[in-house]
Amino acid sequence: MSIEIQGINKFFDRFQALNDINLTIPDGQLTALLGPSGSGKTTLLRIIAGLESAEQGRILFSGRDVTGLHVRDRSVGFVFQHYALFRHMTVAQNVAFGLDVLPRRERPGKPEIRQRVNGLLEMVQLDHLANRYPAQLSGGQKQRIALARAMAMRPEILLLDEPFGALDAKVRKELRRWLRSLHDELHFTSVFVTHDQEEALELSDQVVVMSNGSVEQVDSPLELYARPDSRFVFDFLGQVNVLSGTIGNGIIRQGDAWVKLPRGCDDDDGQLYLRPHEVRLTQQPTREAHLPFRIEAISVIGAEVRIELKPDGWECDELWEVGISHSDFNARKPQRGDRCYAVPEVGHLFCEHLDEPKTLNWH
Repeated sequence: MSIEIQGINKFFDRFQALNDINLTIPDGQLTALLGPSGSGKTTLLRIIAGLESAEQGRILFSGRDVTGLHVRDRSVGFVFQHYALFRHMTVAQNVAFGLDVLPRRERPGKPEIRQRVNGLLEMVQLDHLANRYPAQLSGGQKQRIALARAMAMRPEILLLDEPFGALDAKVRKELRRWLRSLHDELHFTSVFVTHDQEEALELSDQVVVMSNGSVEQVDSPLELYARPDSRFVFDFLGQVNVLSGTIGNGIIRQGDAWVKLPRGCDDDDGQLYLRPHEVRLTQQPTREAHLPFRIEAISVIGAEVRIELKPDGWECDELWEVGISHSDFNARKPQRGDRCYAVPEVGHLFCEHLDEPKTLNWH
């Protein structure tokens, strides 16, 4: 079931939480609402569910206007961040709760409820815990039970509010893989809220980046990472190195630091954005760039070595970060305090006269 969001505006007293939101969520896809705290993503999710109402705009499910429908009539499942399980009920009773409280004419018979609950517990791989209570479960198990409870009503749309936010990193990763696998098997339409960039890029088919109650960009994870539309999206999608300076004669310059722009550019002030993996380190400057640094810190993290760099002889608001391979690190053995030079390989140029950032390649 597709979701059309048309001209949604939401106020809390004088504060505008959502500003003219227009958005399409395709049928059968997993869509992430990504943004910092206060960006409006949870408010939008609650309006889709019918838990909040908007002052203006419409919500359509596969072309059907559901704006005025009560939450119980929208065929939507909602999974909360903190599970909201009933502590005095067993796992099976929690999953069955929504079915048990339906009006008599809509309620399935007890054998059908029991069969549906058993099937859902098998699906979330927790059928052996049917008679336990929430206090006896781990965080990951509680979240699976919350998901099974939401799906017991056979919703056409599943909404999840920070579903993994209360879990540790290892469990979050395992549950992300499990939810993606489940989604690919059942093909329901899902929308989930997150402030975790890695989670959004790894799990979703479509990412909606939000800021201050507005939509900044809507794209697939690959397109979003490769071609951010704005500085905000670039900054929000992880670590980035920024050279701010004046552009002239095909060079962007900040004090004694400069980078030659492959295609040239008009005179202007601009910012060159470089992700850590788009920069390499050398012991001498090159013809393309003169970006001197001192090594501030070295951290071995996972598959790469992270090197933090402090500008040497020029001004920059923040430390730069470069990732290098373990083999490169072992071959060069850089030390804290060493002088080195950054050389860009791929960059993204923002300046006033460009309608959108220009991707530059020094290969």
